[in-house]
Amino acid sequence: MNVSISTVSRVLRDMPDVNAETRQAVLQMAEKLDYQPNQVALSLVTKRTHTLGVIVPNLDHFFSVAVRGIDDLALEAGYTAMICQSNESYAREMVNTQRLMKSRVDGLIVSISSDTFNVDHFKRLLQKNYPIVFFDRVGSDLAATKVLLDNVAGAAMAVTHLIEQGCRRIAYLAGPANLSISQQRLIGYTDTLRKYGIPIEEELIVYSEFDRDYAYSCTLDLLSRPNRPDAIFAVSDRLAVGALLALKEKNVQVPEEVALVGFNDEPLMRLLTPAVSSVAQSAFDMGRTAAQLLIEQMSSETTLPHRTVMLKPTLIKRDSSLRKKTETT
Repeated sequence: MNVSISTVSRVLRDMPDVNAETRQAVLQMAEKLDYQPNQVALSLVTKRTHTLGVIVPNLDHFFSVAVRGIDDLALEAGYTAMICQSNESYAREMVNTQRLMKSRVDGLIVSISSDTFNVDHFKRLLQKNYPIVFFDRVGSDLAATKVLLDNVAGAAMAVTHLIEQGCRRIAYLAGPANLSISQQRLIGYTDTLRKYGIPIEEELIVYSEFDRDYAYSCTLDLLSRPNRPDAIFAVSDRLAVGALLALKEKNVQVPEEVALVGFNDEPLMRLLTPAVSSVAQSAFDMGRTAAQLLIEQMSSETTLPHRTVMLKPTLIKRDSSLRKKTETT
């Protein structure tokens, strides 16, 4: 086939101004030779790798489903997702960010670690108009596009439900104090108590790591007090499991003596005894939305204004909180 190198290059890059017959001949030969373009070389020309960098705290149920949503949308749009875990470590989050930047990813999707109190590494990128979308866990002082759950509403649903079941001393296992989800769910918790005229008792608000054993120890401490709580609202299902283990160890009847509600509605919650009530959120939709917003940023010829997309939660009621059995789950 007597075709110039430049013509072959234009065909393989899907450029215009190539004769249809010549284009077909080049494509047939490329298929016959099983030609695969050199993406590294191509990225040097286009300054795009068509790769999204993703940093998540871990790959537990919520984040693994969110990553599936990111990857699903990325694949549809012709991108590859490169996934990194911070393992709830600020130092590891910093290293992941640096390595993804060296890999020339086109943009970042991030949920910050529980250990991240300083977000300057992201601020520096944002100041250069580098495309970043944060989801679920975000820094409150980051001016960036974010995909969030309405955590205030979710917490309010959980606490309202517990109050309707007759609970009045509701403890809150809050997670790390620096995280936006802990702060927002605390607002939902305290606002709902005020709405129903129930005093806010600071000793019932317990900050902890996102760790089942830590939640177990915190719950044992709550149960050892003279005026123990009659309900526990946990910021995550992982903490709810730790709380349930402590309640069972102390032979506390759930929900008759202490009712329990978690957050995230992981599949394990319905398999426990009793099955645990939980606030549900669509991690898959959150991941897809974050990827969509990032690709929109990267595809725009101008800098897009920051957006905050808020997703709505639902409360799944199960035996761990249903004292009034007439309610439906």
